[in-house]
Amino acid sequence: MTVEGPLLVARLYRACRQEIRYNRRMMPRFARRPLVTTLVLLAAMAFPRMAAQAGRKIGPDCTLKGHKLYGKVQVVKAFPDLKVKIVSAFPDLKVQIVDNFPDKCGQWKMVDAFPDLKIEFVEAFPDLTIKRVGAFPGVP
Repeated sequence: MTVEGPLLVARLYRACRQEIRYNRRMMPRFARRPLVTTLVLLAAMAFPRMAAQAGRKIGPDCTLKGHKLYGKVQVVKAFPDLKVKIVSAFPDLKVQIVDNFPDKCGQWKMVDAFPDLKIEFVEAFPDLTIKRVGAFPGVP
């Protein structure tokens, strides 16, 4: 065996040790501890749910921009509280038109005077998209 053989092995060994040391230094401290790693993974799994809720337009109390999305609704051509677009798929709110007691989320009673909410139907840039339904109104 020549002298180059052991020197080559020693060089490879040193290079591997340096690479391992470098990788260990670059690894975050929390990754070295299993409890912290588990907690971080649990938080990461919960984050998409929080992000999805943050992306929703309608609040948990069935309001949008401070206006409740149930009750007496008047359709206007100017100065609406909300601009609404009617869609057939993926609405923000499913709306049921009722005659009496519009007290649940998505139940609207159409009136000509003294509304709780004034809306304008638009085709572009709506604040809210709705789908008219016969039953089961509310947030899909």
